[in-house]
Amino acid sequence: MAKAEMTILTNMCMVRDGDKVLVQRRNDPHWPGVVFPGGHVEEGESFTDAVIREVYEETGITIEHPRLCGLKQFWNREGVRYIVFLYRTETFTGEVRSSEEGEALWLPLDELKNQPMPRGFADMVPVFLSDGTEEMFYTPDMGLEMKK
Repeated sequence: MAKAEMTILTNMCMVRDGDKVLVQRRNDPHWPGVVFPGGHVEEGESFTDAVIREVYEETGITIEHPRLCGLKQFWNREGVRYIVFLYRTETFTGEVRSSEEGEALWLPLDELKNQPMPRGFADMVPVFLSDGTEEMFYTPDMGLEMKK
């Protein structure tokens, strides 16, 4: 018989426009820096609908055809599995606006590495740029394993 496990489901999306990516300078003091937009999957919501909603809420951009490019998972301090569905797209409409989450702006992709980033985000960037679908798995000692 399968055992139930407490899980938190979230998402993040790299929205690309040529050589620029849509980023958010987060206001959260616990995870500050530049990241791609995203957030929590709400109860009863599909993963794709959740990432479309989150990108819109945080940036004003409506994305289309987000493609799953990876998963990131780890256990938080309470022992709950935390899963982040990683998406990317180049199809969108709308004008960028910031939100209470932070400033939203376009940034040249090659400038991303020069920005302050929250812990672990730099590990995620290659997954968004990969041609495959990758799994990032942080072991309890925070060692990173990558799987395709």
